[in-house]
Amino acid sequence: MTTALVPGSFDPPTKGHLDVIARCAGLYDRVVVGVVLNPSKQSMFTSEERLAMLRETCAEWPHVECVAFAGLLVDCAREVGAEVIVKGLRAMTDFDYELQLAQMNRHLSGIVTMFVATAPSLGYLSSSLVKEVAMLGGDVDELVPPIVAAALKERMAHE
Repeated sequence: MTTALVPGSFDPPTKGHLDVIARCAGLYDRVVVGVVLNPSKQSMFTSEERLAMLRETCAEWPHVECVAFAGLLVDCAREVGAEVIVKGLRAMTDFDYELQLAQMNRHLSGIVTMFVATAPSLGYLSSSLVKEVAMLGGDVDELVPPIVAAALKERMAHE
């Protein structure tokens, strides 16, 4: 049984994230979506909120689970028994940065990182852009799952 770890901040989860998770669900026996807890990063949603959104959107895949973690990615990979880390790439700029991380993770633990190109129709999509569009009153319904769109609208109504 092969376990893949798909890490990210998922603040908020987008259709681009789900595209990568869906493809992993079709390739691996077990997929763990790891929500990174980064105290130096100001998140719009708490880790609990991000986990709840991901759990609901990933419910169609019974072999996909969602966890939160802090610290080194390779430590999380060991903890969940992952044999591979999977990262989504939107552009070459993502690759330059992610390649360095993959090489460091391989050095630290021997774990392999696989890269999945995001679907071309979602290549422009990022959590940062989604938050910006939402903050400026734009429609994000086509960019994120319904539960995320509702959470963004609620959050914007209170700010």
